Amino acid sequence: MALVDWDLAVSTAARLGPTGPTVSLGEATSVVAQLRMLAAEAEGHVAAYTGLTPVLEDGGVKVVDRPTWAAVNVAGLKAVINPLADKLLRKTPQVAGALGSKIAGVQAGALLAYLSGKVLGQYDVFERNPGQLLLVAPNIVAVERKLKVDPHDFRLWVCLHEMTHRTQFTAVPWLREHFLGEVRAYIDAAEPSGQLMRAAGRIMDVARGQEGASLLDVMQTPEQKVILDRLTCILTVLEGHAEYVMDGVGPDVIASVAQIRASFDRRRNAATPVEQYLRRLFGMDIKLKQYAQGRKFVSHIIGEVGMERFNKVFTSPETLPLIGELSDPGAWITRVAP
Repeated sequence: MALVDWDLAVSTAARLGPTGPTVSLGEATSVVAQLRMLAAEAEGHVAAYTGLTPVLEDGGVKVVDRPTWAAVNVAGLKAVINPLADKLLRKTPQVAGALGSKIAGVQAGALLAYLSGKVLGQYDVFERNPGQLLLVAPNIVAVERKLKVDPHDFRLWVCLHEMTHRTQFTAVPWLREHFLGEVRAYIDAAEPSGQLMRAAGRIMDVARGQEGASLLDVMQTPEQKVILDRLTCILTVLEGHAEYVMDGVGPDVIASVAQIRASFDRRRNAATPVEQYLRRLFGMDIKLKQYAQGRKFVSHIIGEVGMERFNKVFTSPETLPLIGELSDPGAWITRVAP
């Protein structure tokens, strides 16, 4: 028996996902067409600014709605969770009956439904080699309306961020396999039965607002924490690089970039108590810290040694920062790009 009913997860995400902004058919068609056009424009800006040249062809740009985004991510979750579930079921077969694949499917679907209303874009590396760029049109429209910013400028700004991720994976041939290898190593190091036993207590820690409490933290073995440090280094660099590029390119091609950044950061930092709880529970606050720490890391290095020498970070897995270097970029410079 499967631990998670993935078909139910897809249908649950579609059913529980938030309703998109009200647009006419003509408006929706125009948004999709413009996002595709701006993604193509952003590709050129990113290549010129970063000096990174794509050498791999990917799945292109796909403009999607919220249920489609959730369905794509179910496929990614299956790739990550199924090996872990198989390991758990071999050790404790009774777990499948206790949890129920349908309950797990509803839980996964509910989480994806929540996230489907938050994500503006994503470079998905699980289903395709080297990946495929997803732009979630209803979320982009909803945020630009909420922030009251120029739609063209905001859409191009988002495309700059996401096209930077696409450039990273298409210009650095070893990056995807290295990242997936670390994910597989993380899964192989799991001890599922013991981790599940500790999860309930951590949910209460999160509810009480305990600093740093998340399911991700409690459901880790010591070996996994070491691997997570390496994954953190990868993701922090990739996110920080994308943040730096979108703002660096911005002033030359987006007149209102300063207003957009200020408004967007206010939105990112403002969260209701419920949102704060969900962020902590699922480790989403870690993602927000990666944006800030990564941007600071990248900005410091480029300010000191320039873009070309910063790009040494993409030479091999050994030139990625160590966990301590994220807060001490000078140490990375000394080690990799003196």
